[in-house]
Amino acid sequence: MADNTFGISKQTVHDGDFSQKNVFLRADLNVPLDGKNILDDTRIRESLPTIKFLLNAGASVVLASHLGRPNGEPIDDFSLEPVARHLEKLLSMDVIFSADCIGVETDKLTSTISPGEIVVLENLRFHKGEEKNDLNFANALIKNCDVVVNDAFGVAHRSHASTVGVCTVLPAYAGLLLEKEIRYLQGLVDNPPHPFAAIVGGAKVSSKIATIEQLLPKVDALFLGGGMANTFLKAQGVDVAESLVEDSCLEIAVDILDRAEAQNVSVYLPIDAVIADGLNSGITAQVIPVETDSIVPAGKMILDTGPESIEIYLEELSNAAAIIWNGPLGVFEVDPFGKGSFAIAEALANLDAITIVGGGETAAIIARSGNTEAFTHVSTGGGASLQMLEGEVLPAIAALQDLPA
Repeated sequence: MADNTFGISKQTVHDGDFSQKNVFLRADLNVPLDGKNILDDTRIRESLPTIKFLLNAGASVVLASHLGRPNGEPIDDFSLEPVARHLEKLLSMDVIFSADCIGVETDKLTSTISPGEIVVLENLRFHKGEEKNDLNFANALIKNCDVVVNDAFGVAHRSHASTVGVCTVLPAYAGLLLEKEIRYLQGLVDNPPHPFAAIVGGAKVSSKIATIEQLLPKVDALFLGGGMANTFLKAQGVDVAESLVEDSCLEIAVDILDRAEAQNVSVYLPIDAVIADGLNSGITAQVIPVETDSIVPAGKMILDTGPESIEIYLEELSNAAAIIWNGPLGVFEVDPFGKGSFAIAEALANLDAITIVGGGETAAIIARSGNTEAFTHVSTGGGASLQMLEGEVLPAIAALQDLPA
């Protein structure tokens, strides 16, 4: 695995002085729970470097996050208290938990903590003001704080009180995780080493049009898979039978292929596919060719990229200096339709290239393959990473302080 450093125009925790400061730290601690048991603590662990950085810098930390979708109502199942207790174990130190994120009792806690101490606030979304980006709520959150650090990339595409509103009141810096997300997802695309390749999959072309259009002028090769590839195949004359297709995007698919050719971008589509009658357990799958004028048997559907296609993809990807991957190449959740995605994950983990994964389902594939640490960067954001790849300015990132000119 190779690494590289890409520029960032926003101030990060490296640019601030946090000694004796009370820091409002917005993290993404939105972990899956089974009752009070944390099923996957990845997001908590991803927040640890910034928490430790601030504590070592002499700060006291007011840690805030959302969890689930309580829709502005206090619901016990969405309490952050189990997260606070788990954080206590990971940090091997006492962690104070506040039963609310604003109010008199919370103010007492946040006004009396000392450098090196942490208060974890209750779920921000127990209050309607959070998702409404209500400035009164934002002011209440940071009443006793001196500075804001945002490390919650997973909600960076949301204009919420804790991600945007607080930044209009206090100086705001990017945390270490948010900094890394910006460097790789934005910096890589803006100034990539070459050859630069993109793998784009997922169910629908419509959800990835903006991503492909943003990447097309930057990449040397584009590899397509998943349900969205069916639309491109049909646009080229393949009868895909019952496979997922967006007929409304057929002309868009042709336009993308034409533009890629005009820009000397090599586009790779599946030449074979794994098909079956459906996704029922124990269903019989078979591999068939799906080149121009091929016909998928009636009643069958394409559910994974075929092995010959994957072999070609991997051979071409082995020459890349940098690779960005967003979207599965098949219905990876159901065996045996994840073989294409997992083969890509395994191969990319062993390449001497910059390898970036754009969050969401793709990150889940990497995690299941056990290769997360082998990638240059696996994004923690689903919607946020996709929007950044589309070239959008995320409101929570825009709200941070710019670097001095």
